[in-house]
Amino acid sequence: MKIDKSKAQPFLKWAGGKKQLIPELAKYIPKSYGQYIEPFIGGGALFFYLRPDRAILADSSKELINCYRVVRDNVELLIHELQRYKNEEAFYYRSRDLDPDELSPIERAARTIYLNKTGYNGLYRVNKAGKFNVPFGRRLNPQICNAAILRSASEALHRTKLVAADYKTTLKKYAKKGDFIYLDPPYYPAGGYAEFKRYTRKFFYEEDHVELHGVFSELVAKGCYVLLTNSNTDFVRRQYSGFEYRAINARRNISCDASTRHGEDLIIFGSPTRSRRISEEPLLHGTLLEKFPGTRLMGSKYRILSFIWQCVQDLKFDTVLDVFSGSGAVSYMFKQYGKQVYSNDFMHFAYYFAKALIENNEIVLSANDVDGLMKPNRKAGRFISQTFAGLYFTDAENRFLDSIRANIELIAHPLKRAMALATLTRACLKRRPRGVFTFVGDRYDDGRRDMRLSLQEHFLENVRFFNGAVFDNRRNNCAFHDDVFDLKVSADLVYIDPPYVTPHSDNDYVRRYHFVEGLVREWEGLDIQEHTRTKKFRSYETPFSSKDSIYEAFDRLFEKFGSSILVVSYSSNSIPDKADLVSMLKKRKKHVHAYQVPLTYSHGNQGDKVGDNANRVLEYVFVAYD
Repeated sequence: MKIDKSKAQPFLKWAGGKKQLIPELAKYIPKSYGQYIEPFIGGGALFFYLRPDRAILADSSKELINCYRVVRDNVELLIHELQRYKNEEAFYYRSRDLDPDELSPIERAARTIYLNKTGYNGLYRVNKAGKFNVPFGRRLNPQICNAAILRSASEALHRTKLVAADYKTTLKKYAKKGDFIYLDPPYYPAGGYAEFKRYTRKFFYEEDHVELHGVFSELVAKGCYVLLTNSNTDFVRRQYSGFEYRAINARRNISCDASTRHGEDLIIFGSPTRSRRISEEPLLHGTLLEKFPGTRLMGSKYRILSFIWQCVQDLKFDTVLDVFSGSGAVSYMFKQYGKQVYSNDFMHFAYYFAKALIENNEIVLSANDVDGLMKPNRKAGRFISQTFAGLYFTDAENRFLDSIRANIELIAHPLKRAMALATLTRACLKRRPRGVFTFVGDRYDDGRRDMRLSLQEHFLENVRFFNGAVFDNRRNNCAFHDDVFDLKVSADLVYIDPPYVTPHSDNDYVRRYHFVEGLVREWEGLDIQEHTRTKKFRSYETPFSSKDSIYEAFDRLFEKFGSSILVVSYSSNSIPDKADLVSMLKKRKKHVHAYQVPLTYSHGNQGDKVGDNANRVLEYVFVAYD
């Protein structure tokens, strides 16, 4: 049978499809590249336009990828199956209610195409349970089976690898230097278009867009050509301010009102020839933070680690002191680059993060250790069950906490004890909506997986995560729990990421994390404020908590570590401002450079909105040296 390749085009009508943008997107196609990768394949308009010799197409929707596979491998059987489908409302709802897992791959693909062609406005939308929930479209004569387009699509897909996975998994496994990658994620909300951001059971949140920006930057630094489309909003423009971008008019196909189906798209392009070089120094233990159990801890630099490394990579240093280590992400990055790392934090739970993953080079929790920890301890008290009943966790989870906390004290090895405490801390943070303890009950429970898992399940999962994150960089790393001004450690480079003082909100870590801080300390020496709903304890005193003391605190800090390279992270909406910090650093160092990157904080002192106080900021990294 003769195939007309010129007819290769999307065989699905996809919300947010890019067929109308092809003339604009084509302007950014590299003259030569390795393989083509599109990890949010959707309708695949750019792929069908390019018809590359080597391509990897992926999506987190298993139904969508199954459909592509059947079109590629069994197009004639698919065409035959589609002949039996009818444009009738009752037939539509019977087909919609079928369980895809009980159908053959060909039947599943036919069902997907049918629902797409006859459903309302061609939407592909699922609910939180993963069930397709688009109503009947009432179209007069939809073309359910376009055999010519299906056959030409099959030919175009012939040498294509199809992957059912999220974009991060796909790019981590397949992206190589010289590849051309097109990213077309669910768009950042802009007006009425904001509703349509879930094509699988998982939403694509603002923090996911921030994480995507980090992936985009890493791919460009890796030597890939990266093209991305998103909504033309202030948020997206700030995220990609360091890259070439252009706004274009676009037609929307998902509004119920045809007169509103217009808007602006942003085309963003990153080329290795137009970006700052990133060091090719080999990383220990996989790719950057590949196995690090990150948290949503206030102020964590997890999302901008590549940027921080770019700021310091050309400096000569062998030892690093991270004086406010927090989640431990920055310390872990330096450990991966083979540096000798000293991590310090005034919060006990953060200290145990550092002891478990920075100081610890080889100790993990064995199966016997876990069995012992999970075993009910009849001698355990009921402090947590009684004090925090009905506040943060279920009664059964509180009993589990009383028991496992008593069992942890039976562990003799200090690094194993640190591993257990760090694991339990992260389990508690993951189990709580927003990962904080500033409110009681299940407010902000959005139904995501972390909210559905029990605390016990979180703990067991985190045992695997922490065990997998332990590695030996053959350096004598160490964790400390000291007031920064009492710290008696020196290093070539000192990284300073203090609590940020902002005009609109506090930077009180105790208020947000009092429960896990008390948990690792067994509330020893802490005065719980019984009159508060959250049962928090009195906050620790620190000069970094007030605008009246912050200037002097920075000056003392810069003087204390004046013989080291100073690297300071701070925010554009905080006190002191950029000019003041540069001025203070210049008192101590000959050379001061200030780098910046857009960043959005979801929670914490940057994210507690007051009126029009935005949580989108510029994150500064100041580098000062002689």
